[in-house]
Amino acid sequence: MIEHERHGRRVRRLAVLTAALLVLGGAAAIAGGLASQVHAPQPAATASGGWASVTAAPEAAETPSPAPGEKPAPGAVPPLPPAEPTHVDIPAIGVSSDLLQLGQNPDGTIQVPPLVRDSTAGWYRYSPTPGARGPAVLLGHVDSAEFGPGVFFDLGALRPGDTVTVSRADHTLAAFRVTRVTSVPKDHFPTLAVYGNTDDAELRLITCGGPFDSTTRNYLHNTVVYAVLTGASP
Repeated sequence: MIEHERHGRRVRRLAVLTAALLVLGGAAAIAGGLASQVHAPQPAATASGGWASVTAAPEAAETPSPAPGEKPAPGAVPPLPPAEPTHVDIPAIGVSSDLLQLGQNPDGTIQVPPLVRDSTAGWYRYSPTPGARGPAVLLGHVDSAEFGPGVFFDLGALRPGDTVTVSRADHTLAAFRVTRVTSVPKDHFPTLAVYGNTDDAELRLITCGGPFDSTTRNYLHNTVVYAVLTGASP
């Protein structure tokens, strides 16, 4: 009964995440593609999901336990002990960024990195740490009218098999392999696929993308990259 109640609470928290995510996509943050006519690379769109504004769970994230029947992704390795991330490298698209810690705004929505020149990516600290069991979440801006392309401008150009490495505070380097790159409408975000329990250590990279609505001055999709831990080194 206790496990059932815990699972119910987690499902409710995940459901809340779909209610408020217009992350990385305020009018100032995402007008750059329209203003400059330089458009970020886009993966193929999917009909299975999109995400609106992300509202985080009110309490710190617990290490997710595997859902019944879940199995590690192919090529996955055992999860690492938790350790806060400090830096992310994505060689295929030339990203090398320190990682901020992102929490929640007063209204419960996820914080996003400051919109500044040479903006950095951020780790949502109520998700697992990269390399630990569960889906760690990294967020970054796609572009802005004032500063042009953001840190995750080329995220949609990633392909399965590309590598993402995350430096951690315990002086380990967690290596991930991209397994899927999707473009999803913000009003049909696949919350469980992104935030739900996994039996292995996984990574989610998220930015805005897809068509730009000049009326609302928002991108209509999110680019979501899925990756799985493949190894770690000092």
